[in-house]
Amino acid sequence: MQFGFVGSFGSASELVTMAREAEEHGWDGYFTWDGISLPGMEGYDPWGILAAAAVQTQRVTLGALVFAMPRRRPWELARQALTVDHLSGGRLVLPAGVGVLDDAGFSAVPGQLTSLRERAELLDDVLAFLERSWSGEAFSFDGKHISTGEMTISPQPVNGRIPVWPVGVFPSEKSMSRAVRWDGVTVQLRGDRGMDPLTPVEVREVAGWVAEHRDPGAGPFELVVQRDFATDLDAAAEDARALEAAGATWWLEAGWDPTKVTAESQLARIRQGPPRP
Repeated sequence: MQFGFVGSFGSASELVTMAREAEEHGWDGYFTWDGISLPGMEGYDPWGILAAAAVQTQRVTLGALVFAMPRRRPWELARQALTVDHLSGGRLVLPAGVGVLDDAGFSAVPGQLTSLRERAELLDDVLAFLERSWSGEAFSFDGKHISTGEMTISPQPVNGRIPVWPVGVFPSEKSMSRAVRWDGVTVQLRGDRGMDPLTPVEVREVAGWVAEHRDPGAGPFELVVQRDFATDLDAAAEDARALEAAGATWWLEAGWDPTKVTAESQLARIRQGPPRP
């Protein structure tokens, strides 16, 4: 299992420092977050944070938990992602979701598509556009909500493409079916349990669903689980061991409570290192 840390609170420079510290203290990945105007949250553009982190690290995987792709113009997103991909030498991954309506970047902007169905359709359009753009050749695009004339986005990504880890809401067949077409799934439970941590039993169910529905010749696939701040590293290591045995491949650790989590507490947690079994 690989271990990533999600920097959620701090100044722009502190968030970049977290990436350097994560690499120094044995984490496998560093992730920021993507929001415009969320209640109680100060934040920065994820692409700026990731670009700075890319040139100050050499090993860690970089991304955001999660990129809200339906409110982004895909041709601009393609260029932003390509830039960080090249700055990092191919270490970027794209956890991707439909976005939340708590973000005024959706709800306060007239004309935005805000229903879950429409945002899911937009997410599919954006991901399809990105995949077309990675050819480095001229293409046009005609999706459900997005159409463009001919354009070329080059050069190609460092490794030919950038891994995509869509959010998969389990056991929603529509949501999970999207994820298995890509390179990994950032798993959430459905409904009121959306923020609950998955148990090893649930991870095993997800892994079984993926094995049943994913093309076996499609290549490696990441099963990504999220965890709150580990306060007891021995207990967290036991949890990680059980999750790995059940099929999880990435542990992403984050604290989202602004009344409890500070830049200082995040740096202190990073320096303790990941809860490896």
